Amino acid sequence: MATAVPAERDAVARAFPEPGEEVRLPGAVLFRTTAGAAVLDLLAAGVGPARAAAATGAALTAAALTGTPYDLVVSAGIGGGFAPGAPLGSLVVADAITVADLGAETADGFLPVTELGFGTVTHRPPESLVRAVAEATGARTGTVLTVSTVTGTAARAATLRVRHPRALAEGMEGFGVAEAADAQGVPVLEVRAISNPVGPRDRAAWRIGDALAALTAAFGKFAPALESWKSV
Repeated sequence: MATAVPAERDAVARAFPEPGEEVRLPGAVLFRTTAGAAVLDLLAAGVGPARAAAATGAALTAAALTGTPYDLVVSAGIGGGFAPGAPLGSLVVADAITVADLGAETADGFLPVTELGFGTVTHRPPESLVRAVAEATGARTGTVLTVSTVTGTAARAATLRVRHPRALAEGMEGFGVAEAADAQGVPVLEVRAISNPVGPRDRAAWRIGDALAALTAAFGKFAPALESWKSV
């Protein structure tokens, strides 16, 4: 389970009553806790898709080499929400994890890398898992975009909405985490609690504390949803 920064990791850890322990790996430090019979490794993978992919890949490889591969990777954190679909404090579960800026600018506009003839731009979490988690938490479902530069203008937000009409949220790590998970055949999920609107940067309007609290509350309801999904 990967988050971007320690604050997000700690918000997830607070959802579980069992005390955690640190597990040090090459290039990564895990915070290991439990939820019932499930063992959860919480990883503050770092900011941005490249760092997130590298740290997630290190954790996945270490687990595979010890004979205890992961059943699921969850990219969890706070993010920007596209109005009006994802208001501040709400929760979004990705049914599509899409990188928004991997491609080429041309005279006719932006081309995603897939239209250049290679790569991928979207990973899709298991539908049954998305449905189970959304029902358990009351989350909205839709596309979560991964960007390397956070959107800071109304024009950029509008452009992203035109390209990705189902987009509900924007983050900086989900696609990197998904790439690492996909490389090792592990299913992936992305969950975002909305801390700010996508568009002009107005720090006075940010609600980071509320979003972290929503993330904690959501993970408190995750365990039954994950168990029911695994048993299907």
